[in-house]
Amino acid sequence: MPPFHQIDLPLLLQPLAGDAGFRRYFRLAGRMSLIAVDSPPDKENNPAYIKVAMAFQRHGVTTPKILAVDFANGFFLLEDFGHQLLHPELLAGSVAKESSPARLSAANYYQQAESVLLDIQRVEPSPRVFAAYDAQRLQSEMDLFADWFVSQLLGVELDEHESSMLSRLFSRLIEAALEQPQVVVHRDYHSRNLMLLEDGALGVIDFQDAVVGPMTYDLVSLLKDCYLRLPRDQVISRALDYKQRLETELSMAPVSDDQFMRWFDLIGLQRHIKVLGIFARLSLRDGKQAYLKDLPLVIRYALEAAQGDEVGQAFYKWFVERIEPLLPGQDWYSDWRTAGENHQ
Repeated sequence: MPPFHQIDLPLLLQPLAGDAGFRRYFRLAGRMSLIAVDSPPDKENNPAYIKVAMAFQRHGVTTPKILAVDFANGFFLLEDFGHQLLHPELLAGSVAKESSPARLSAANYYQQAESVLLDIQRVEPSPRVFAAYDAQRLQSEMDLFADWFVSQLLGVELDEHESSMLSRLFSRLIEAALEQPQVVVHRDYHSRNLMLLEDGALGVIDFQDAVVGPMTYDLVSLLKDCYLRLPRDQVISRALDYKQRLETELSMAPVSDDQFMRWFDLIGLQRHIKVLGIFARLSLRDGKQAYLKDLPLVIRYALEAAQGDEVGQAFYKWFVERIEPLLPGQDWYSDWRTAGENHQ
């Protein structure tokens, strides 16, 4: 990449699709392409972006190079990773790369994404860079479910019994999260935050909220992706293969397959309860209605995981009896029991 002073001016500014935050992205098209970011400093933690990017890059994780920063105004100038997200390639199942006649299967891409995840989990969990994914943070995330999904989206006010049921479940999920080995967690590691680069590598984006937390969290984000669904047998197979890599490559203390999958499913339940609240908030507060169409798949993940846990079964029964009858009246709703199957 040439030095900044060699970039031809003027440049064409092209708006790009944003993420779930308040950042706006623009492609600067000239002799070379760059990404300009408008990240309001009163709404986004911009220093965290720089700290995490540098920590990731030191451990071989490919994130956009930072070419210029204006912290006062919230402006970044970044390397352009191009247009190709991993998501459509996983949906297609396989793809013919222009640079090679070989066809890469979805399994190859998952293997590659899991290797990058191992690199992230090798990052030093410095408290100067990464906050702890502690009980308070886990609790506040799950509180979004009652506030935004149940109350504001569906108009349901919880009674004391229902609130106690959720409190018991949340305590169970927090306990399970904190008993796992703790590593650096991207916190939103899925196919829309991974990009296919020209050299065949995977680039990682939207990493500024990284924390130190449960070892299986990012693996759940990848294998129980809110935007596409893998069959359960493939999820289990990939998760247990990754467990073997953790034990051999990261020297994780061996645990049984059942224990690992219990951690995996319970942190998945925590994540997807949180996401139900976040997607509702993105629609109601931020005007980003497109996220609502992904709610049925998130509901499916949450209820499937809840069924497999003794405390979670009360949540499952309550949801099916109290919440599910309200869902067909929602414009975004489709049957959660089959959500995501058109992608398999």
